Amino acid sequence: MSTNTAAPQLKPTSATSAPRSRQTARWAISLATLAAALVAWAVVAAAIDDNIVPRPLEVFARVIDIVASGEAASNFATTLAKIGAGFALAVAAGLPLGFLMGRSSFMNSYLSLPMFVLGNVPGLTYAVFALVIFGVGPGGPIVVSALVAVPFIAINVAEGVRSVDGDLLRMCEAFERSPRDVLRHVYLPAVSAFVLVGVRYGFAMAWKVEALTEVFGAQNGVGFMIRKAYQEFQVDDMLAWTMLFVIVMVLIERGLGSLEHRLFAWRKELA
Repeated sequence: MSTNTAAPQLKPTSATSAPRSRQTARWAISLATLAAALVAWAVVAAAIDDNIVPRPLEVFARVIDIVASGEAASNFATTLAKIGAGFALAVAAGLPLGFLMGRSSFMNSYLSLPMFVLGNVPGLTYAVFALVIFGVGPGGPIVVSALVAVPFIAINVAEGVRSVDGDLLRMCEAFERSPRDVLRHVYLPAVSAFVLVGVRYGFAMAWKVEALTEVFGAQNGVGFMIRKAYQEFQVDDMLAWTMLFVIVMVLIERGLGSLEHRLFAWRKELA
């Protein structure tokens, strides 16, 4: 005689279903807002009936043409390469500066004002000075990306260094741990999350300023293509490149956010 025992069915609890319902509601609200904006755009374009306000379908058609022709891939690759080079310089400068600011109150008081100034200089000022100093070429956008990103990385690294428990440092000193071990096993885990946050915010700012710099002084890239469309008075092309710019920026920001969530989920589990 055999008895069949059914496996227990696991039902989602209210704690797990609530975040899903909130996420669904956010998506629904976002899509409804986007649809309303597109409808308003179409109504305004139909009422004006002029090339200065192209219809949404015309802009979407230009987006498809730009992507299909390969112009989007080549120009975005050029822009992202400049931002990547600028971020490499920003990380190389921001990490030691942030560590000094976090470890020394004197260095923090000495460097906090320059970091504040660099982070709040208008993007147009960066673009104009880059054109004057570096001329038309890739040097200006790279340096501008670095200058914009350095304050965000340095300030966040300083906050990460300050978050290290002093008792833990004293324990490392009591057990005569080497500075290399302290840096690797104490400071690096504490600072890594702050660095990624700084990279996210720094990228958002550097991305916009770098594109603005390309508008003034570049021979390729997304900003250059927007300027070219402006000079030819192709409003649909301007909006198409701007739309692609926003889409790529959002995708990269979401990717960085997902990476942060995956890498540092253990922090939330310990909290």
